[in-house]
Parts: sequence; structure tokens; C-alpha cells
Amino acid sequence: DGPTAPALGFPPLSDAEARVLGCLVEKQLTTPDSYPLTLNAVMAACNQKNNRHPVTDYDERTLARALDALREKRLVWLVGQPGRVPKYEHHLLECISVADPGQVAVLCELMVRGPQTAGELRSRAGRMHSFSSRGEVQDALDEMAARPVPLVVRLPRQPGCKECRYLHTLADMPETASGTEPSPLPPPEPTRAELQAEAVRLAQLEQDCRQLRDDVAALRRDLDALREQLGTP
Repeated sequence: DGPTAPALGFPPLSDAEARVLGCLVEKQLTTPDSYPLTLNAVMAACNQKNNRHPVTDYDERTLARALDALREKRLVWLVGQPGRVPKYEHHLLECISVADPGQVAVLCELMVRGPQTAGELRSRAGRMHSFSSRGEVQDALDEMAARPVPLVVRLPRQPGCKECRYLHTLADMPETASGTEPSPLPPPEPTRAELQAEAVRLAQLEQDCRQLRDDVAALRRDLDALREQLGTP
């Protein structure tokens, strides 16, 4: 199979999905010998204490769901040989038509560390691409922002800050992208998000069970009426 989604031709990514994709891109660039990644390696990469913001504590179930969702969006593929631990590789860059190394590094850094200024990006993304100047980073940002479907947007400048920060557009756009940015809220804990999802599934199952009971009761009534018409016990 091959990538078929056009630029941003997929639903917005969740926070976990964006972190997974960013980590896959990062590890492909920085540790190619260990890429593609197993689920355990994806979890270790997502929950790193360095080069990540916010620092997360995703468990296997949360990341397995994120990987499944990314596979449905044609952004991640499962690779490997029979009998071996399955591994995951991304196809994000083909799907959004990004090939410039500087743009790849900048976009990846935004995905794993959130909104940043051009100066911060030059320093932090240097492990993936060596930028000759801050202007080169700015050029990469401007080119991605000027695309017909922008990959990054500039956020309003925060009080007391000299530079504006940039945000990638692959995930749901927060309200702060179009207005005054409030103080950031702490991210929801992965465990809480998982429990909420479990509650939704349980409620749906209970509703399905009630519907099945109603259907069975209706069938029994119909059967009893038919037996009465036929005069059978």
C-alpha cells in the first residue's frame, strides 16, 4: 500500500497522535538504526523527559489506540516480518508533501514540544537539522505558513515577549491561535482520558444491551401471537 491522503486530507490529530507522529519523525532522523519503532519504543520516545512539552506518561493502551487511529488516517503503517515484534513507521511527510529538511525538523519540533519561537526552534531542532541562522528557521516557518493549506500558524505575541510563537496545524486548533492567549492549562492525564473513553464505551454497551432485550421481548410477543393464531402451544 502507499500514502493516499492529500495535504491535511485527514481528520485533526489528537494530542497523543501528534506526539506519536512527532516522535516517529524525530527517531527516523536522529536514530535511524532503531527505526521503525516497536510499541515499547514509541512509548519510551513519547514519554521522554527531555525535548518534550508537556512531559507525558502515556501507557501502552493509549498509544496503541493512537497508532490504530493513525493507521486509519494512512499516516502510520505497521511493518515487520511474521513471528517478530511488529514495528511502526510514519508516512506523514509524503501525505503532507514536505521534503525540505529544515521544514521537517521545524514541524517535528513543534509536534513534540508545542508552540515555539524561531529562536527556540533553531536551538532545539538542531539535533535534526543544522540551521545556519535564525533567518533560515524563519524562512521554513514562512513557507509552511504560506501554503494553500498552512502547516503552521503564528500565535499572538505574549505580553513581555519579543518574538511570536508558532503552532503546527495538524491537530485541533486551540482558541489561542486566533485571540489573546490565556495562561496554558495543564494537559489532561492520559489515565483520565482513558477512563473517560471507557465510560463512553460502557454506556454504549449498556444501551445496546437494553435495545437487545427490548428486541427479544418484542420477538417473543410476536411469536406468542403467532402461536395463538395457529392454535399451537
